[in-house]
Amino acid sequence: MGHALSNGILTVDIADQGAYKGSRFDWTGFITQVTLEPGKHTFCVPESLISGEGTGGKGLCNEFGISRAIGYDTAPVGGWFPKPGVGLLQKQNNYPYQFNTDYLVNPFKVNVEAGLHEIQYTIQPLECRGYSILLTKTISLCHDKLNIAYEMHNKGSQHFQSEEYIHNFIGIDNHEVDYGYELRLPGSIRMEEPESAYTSELLQISKGRINWNKTPDRPFYCKLAGWENTESNYNWELIYKPSGIGIRESGDFQVARIALWGERHVISPEVFVNIELAPGQSQHWSRTYQFFYA
Repeated sequence: MGHALSNGILTVDIADQGAYKGSRFDWTGFITQVTLEPGKHTFCVPESLISGEGTGGKGLCNEFGISRAIGYDTAPVGGWFPKPGVGLLQKQNNYPYQFNTDYLVNPFKVNVEAGLHEIQYTIQPLECRGYSILLTKTISLCHDKLNIAYEMHNKGSQHFQSEEYIHNFIGIDNHEVDYGYELRLPGSIRMEEPESAYTSELLQISKGRINWNKTPDRPFYCKLAGWENTESNYNWELIYKPSGIGIRESGDFQVARIALWGERHVISPEVFVNIELAPGQSQHWSRTYQFFYA
């Protein structure tokens, strides 16, 4: 059934904790839709339009440790390692960690406090080989803005490093990806590590603007650079130019890297924050999304 936050400007639909049962994305605050009520404009789409394909992502769903899974390398085969927001995952073999592998999950216990404009999740620690993490995630609304705040505490005896990002699965009003979309970033943007020549030929980049030369018929991916030394109050904004409807993401943290993924129906700018916590330490960060008419 899920939960909805609403303030008359935005309505945010959030799946029940456990409705998504995969081992990749955070089970808490799994945002399946955002509606800008004036005009009933929508922003969220599934990772894949084909049932059973992909890893089950939808809307604004975050992931921890896509490239630095906490405790994975030192776990024995058959042993467990923590995936924040999900639970303890069981290591299957000695291959490197793969985010798209379907690991067995022992889910964390979660306390939920919900109101009309705010919902808070407290993910309780579950000790595992010296790793023990307390995570609080708060989603709130203010006018045309959606805020997602995190507070992570290292309650264990092990130091760890990881990262967090939100895999923004966006399709404004379900419009397919084409020349009508424009992704804007501060600075003079350049493409790095494109997954193939297909991505290089698909994207047209000029200063801080990214456009699409055609509707893609396969996934595209690259990292983005050129934003690092700029001072700006936002990380990226995506606008569908024919209607002027847009979404903008900002944050209160130092951005570690930005990537771009997508395919025919979806555009996913991804902004990463690094996490490093010694025993007893905590880290706070937040992301703000603004939904607007350009």
